Amino acid sequence: MNRLSIQAPSAVVMVRPHRFTPNPETAGDNAFQRAPAGHDDTDAHALADTARDEVTAAAQRLSDAGVRVHVFDDPGDNSTPDSVFPNNWFSTHPGGHVALYPMYSRNRRRERRADVIEMLKAEYRVQDVVDYSGLEHDDIFLEGTGAMVLDHVTRIAYTARSRRADPVALERFCTHFNFEPMCFDTADSNGQPVYHTNVMMSVATDFALVGFDVIRDTTRREHIHRRLAETGRTVIALDNEQLGHFAGNALELTGRDGRVLALSRRALGCLTQRQRRLIERSAQLLPLDVPTIELAGGSVRCMLAGIHLARRG
Repeated sequence: MNRLSIQAPSAVVMVRPHRFTPNPETAGDNAFQRAPAGHDDTDAHALADTARDEVTAAAQRLSDAGVRVHVFDDPGDNSTPDSVFPNNWFSTHPGGHVALYPMYSRNRRRERRADVIEMLKAEYRVQDVVDYSGLEHDDIFLEGTGAMVLDHVTRIAYTARSRRADPVALERFCTHFNFEPMCFDTADSNGQPVYHTNVMMSVATDFALVGFDVIRDTTRREHIHRRLAETGRTVIALDNEQLGHFAGNALELTGRDGRVLALSRRALGCLTQRQRRLIERSAQLLPLDVPTIELAGGSVRCMLAGIHLARRG
């Protein structure tokens, strides 16, 4: 359990929102998104304050577990309602590589910020930054480790096809970063594609959580199951109800005493005892309380941009 893992980073970037609200520009294809109960200014301010406090508490809980957490505050205006989900606009990779991604929603493109990249360069060994954001001009999008769930061990990029995961951008990423693209079509209970792969799939060092029922093609389901099992991982199937509670939106990290699986309290609550035991063979469950953040259609994994870079010094 204390073994180092290329799959489980020991540091993350988080963004603390100050004007949080579910993003109206993303509501069309994000079935996980929910409108807040109130609509007046008082309710909006209370919602934003609660979301800010949830991120602060989550960052502290991760830090207490021995994860290195870099917290940035968002601009504090209404221009970046989804700023709390930084894993969509950048990713980091062993060997000193950083990628910047093209974002589907116009207001999400403002989330990219130079100070985060400058911090990475100052604190970690960064060799290059590959910027795909110019693909936005051609309406080509690939929303980072939301669109892709990366197996860093066997170099597979599991990707659910959607308007946020264009095959052209995916091919470029996989060529640059030496991943094998593995695409598949999904459909939720209403027949709509899952908007981001990381709400239905999480690949950890010794296990994988997968919502197989939303993968449309049965042959593809079996293929994905086989590829994961071939790596020696325990494959844990999640049902659609568990996906709705964000059980698939989890991220394995390396803490002070070994690996932890960061997930929301809501996600933990819907796991069966058997599923918990399988996870706990190799990672400690680390639930975070983020019910307000989850109104925006993402959960703990979306909040964490893992740092797969070597520290300086």
